[in-house]
Amino acid sequence: MTPTSTSGADRCNNLALRKAARYLGATYDRALAPVGLRGTQFSILQRLGAHGEMTISTLADTIAMDRTTMASNLKPLAREGLVTVEPSATDRRARVAAITPDGRSRLQAALPLWNAVQVRFEESFGTDEAARLRTSLTAVLDTGFQPWAE
Repeated sequence: MTPTSTSGADRCNNLALRKAARYLGATYDRALAPVGLRGTQFSILQRLGAHGEMTISTLADTIAMDRTTMASNLKPLAREGLVTVEPSATDRRARVAAITPDGRSRLQAALPLWNAVQVRFEESFGTDEAARLRTSLTAVLDTGFQPWAE
């Protein structure tokens, strides 16, 4: 193996992760399209539905996304009336996102579509392997990098 061989690309963690993320992400996006959601939007609604209102920064942290990207992802959801984004009552610098009743309805409509992809993936990939994959990917978040540090 020489330093110029393509095996370096074959060992690139970033490329492998992004390829898999695009592949699986597009699968979820396609499945959720009938209810007008993308995978990221579903995840945002799911988090807000489970945890109630959250600051944009906290919501971004729970999804491992930078705050600016989260704010951009919230805009179409707010335009559709699925979430609200308001100034915090306790910290004027912070903005709080909350799911609306329409957002909860859309989330409920999306859940069976999301679940169908979950089941199909686990049947194809393996239930135990999918659980190990989620555990490994969660562990990646604890490797000490600070991609969004200011």
